[in-house]
Amino acid sequence: MVRQADLAALDLPFARVDAFVDGPFSGNPAAVLRLDAWPDDATLLAIATQIGLPATAFVTPAAKDGAELDLRWFSGRGEIALCGHATLASGHVMLDAEPARNRVRFATRRAGVLAVERAEHGYRLDVPALVPVSRPLPAIVAALGAGAPVATLWHDRGYAVVVLPDEAAVAAVQPDFAALTKAGNISVIVTAPGRDTDIVSRVFVPEHGGEDAVTGSAHAVIATYWTHRLGSPAFTARQASPRGGRLHCRLDGERVELTGSCVTVMEGHFHLS
Repeated sequence: MVRQADLAALDLPFARVDAFVDGPFSGNPAAVLRLDAWPDDATLLAIATQIGLPATAFVTPAAKDGAELDLRWFSGRGEIALCGHATLASGHVMLDAEPARNRVRFATRRAGVLAVERAEHGYRLDVPALVPVSRPLPAIVAALGAGAPVATLWHDRGYAVVVLPDEAAVAAVQPDFAALTKAGNISVIVTAPGRDTDIVSRVFVPEHGGEDAVTGSAHAVIATYWTHRLGSPAFTARQASPRGGRLHCRLDGERVELTGSCVTVMEGHFHLS
């Protein structure tokens, strides 16, 4: 463990990575910092707050559960239970540093062991499938102003899913974030069949005050619904946020494979002073 007295001396390699990109200035940005050992959680939160991106991933060496590295994710609001895009970004950074390696495994605190491996186009991330169940969500539907949904689903980790008729309905959603906040600390996923991809989605996180750019964990939630509806274990997806992003999803039993591309847009060092 890094002692508090040593914090001022920390000089951490830093990369800003756009994950699940779909062209320039797209995807979801994450910071990836490599440490030799863990500082206290307050320091990790302070670093993530200073960086100010949707997620900051911290990576340290590990030798447990068959994983090579430990991985934790923080935003300025606290530790994140599962962050797909920052995991993909971390895999990109680590594999880019070791061209001979094709796969890296991360031990996480709340999501088990996650593997990132090279794919034909980018990287493939393996995450647990989060299977939602049908549930009426009238207050959330009303706060979205989305009209009559095709289906509404819920997962107890705090994911609400509203299935809409088509891509145009997804694009037209204009959430009332004050009303959504009353539902608690949740992520609201709106999704529908797509025009250029099999499905499209948008994700709103009222506790974070807005729309997420590209959300790996959300696709772990909607994967079972769409594979059953499409009649295929694999489908293409686009998250239709202002930045936008593209994924390929495949349900494999109780796991979901998310494939996408990453781009490192900034490298340097984070100095604690």
